[in-house]
Amino acid sequence: MDRHRTRRQACGALLALTTAGALLLTGCGAGENHANGPNHTSATHVPAPAPAASAASGDETGSPSDHLSTFALDVDTASYGYARRTLADGGRPAASTIRPEEFVNSFRQDYRTPEHNGFTVTVDGARTSRPNWSLVRVGLTTRPADSAARPPAALTFVIDVSGSMDQPGRLDLAKKSLDTMTDRLRDDDSVALVTFSEHAETVLPMTRLGGHRAEIHDAVDGLAALSSTNLGEGVETGYATAVEGLRKGATNRVVLISDGLANDGETDPNAILRRIDGDRREYGITLFGVGVGSDYGDALMERLADKGDGHTVYISDTATATDVFCRRLPQNIDLVARDAKAQVAFDPHTVAEFRLIGYQDRRVADKDFRNDSVDGGEIGPGHTVTALYAVRTVPGADGHLATATVRWLDPDTRTPHEDTGSMETGALHDDVWSASPRFQVTAVAAYFADALAGGEYDMPGAPSLTDLRSRATTLARVTEDKDVTELSTAIGEAVSL
Repeated sequence: MDRHRTRRQACGALLALTTAGALLLTGCGAGENHANGPNHTSATHVPAPAPAASAASGDETGSPSDHLSTFALDVDTASYGYARRTLADGGRPAASTIRPEEFVNSFRQDYRTPEHNGFTVTVDGARTSRPNWSLVRVGLTTRPADSAARPPAALTFVIDVSGSMDQPGRLDLAKKSLDTMTDRLRDDDSVALVTFSEHAETVLPMTRLGGHRAEIHDAVDGLAALSSTNLGEGVETGYATAVEGLRKGATNRVVLISDGLANDGETDPNAILRRIDGDRREYGITLFGVGVGSDYGDALMERLADKGDGHTVYISDTATATDVFCRRLPQNIDLVARDAKAQVAFDPHTVAEFRLIGYQDRRVADKDFRNDSVDGGEIGPGHTVTALYAVRTVPGADGHLATATVRWLDPDTRTPHEDTGSMETGALHDDVWSASPRFQVTAVAAYFADALAGGEYDMPGAPSLTDLRSRATTLARVTEDKDVTELSTAIGEAVSL
């Protein structure tokens, strides 16, 4: 069965969901705060119960008894960035590179900021033009960090200097970005530089910024493209350098900058990560992938980041590079949640079927939601994660629609915690285009991804690309958000193809 189009049927689900729902909500407080209005429910934050298995199978096969959806949190945005670059160059991105969740997670949301160190969980939705079908948005967000209060960073940059990087917008962009970031990091932060082409080399061991910025600038300026791409050796050497320069009490992270076009040595991401798995687990070193280049190995970079407990972004010009290295990377230095997973329970009395739009590579078996040995996602301060569902409600349904729960481990103590939120059918907006502007932006981004993927995600009520461009143009004016303006431009470029 096509995993993008699985259907969930309500028949025979009540007994299974009663059991699963009880497990899902164990340890979660019952008091809801409706201060944000009927369309937004606040999270209840409590320490989580001991790991326990859910009653449902969670294999995303659409079995009649399965009204749970479980996935690892993901804040990747590289798919959208690469699509924008391809469209701007007059091409159409390959359907295999389109991941709707990365389009959606590229935009700011309107979720309430939590007052505690956990998450707020927002569940809202709106009806589409397809009868009985709605889009339901599950939003998770963490509290922004005080940059002055964050722990120091120990960043090991692993930089691709292969021949394919010797093109405009690749190594030159990486060098300019690193120079800018070097001036903006704190004196108590540290960086190391590892390069790789045919072989890997540690150009600069872990070095404090304070008093050594000129030395770091010299090392960056000396980077030059060479020959083939032994990405596997580069990652392995990068982790070895990170371990050698490990700083206790600091956030230790490997930052891989590459076009992902590996052609030498080990090229399988699973094999690459197996070689450094001990260092990754023992020292908690996470991987931040930065993709560059019009020819880009998207699949390899995305799998590396997933397996390396990290995520990926894509940079195509100076503006996006500055944003990544001077805003997003510092934001990602610290972690507030390890192995974070979300589970959404849909009520079988009101929901006939549903499907998660995207997150294909991040699905988790429902029974493993509280199995803390199963990998989830790593989330930093000020992050938002959005999951969009296509939901068919039972005709005339009235009552509880869904409950969403997020579970994560404290980065230091590995103590589990959970937050939860829910919504009723009565909270559904009558129409997607009468919902909040940020909900509409989420819908436009997801519909756009679906269109580029050839309708692979079968989103209900999908407008034409021309209509989407019009919606995006209006939303750009309403939100005064340059990112939404860029979305409108990208849709316009797709229309003209």
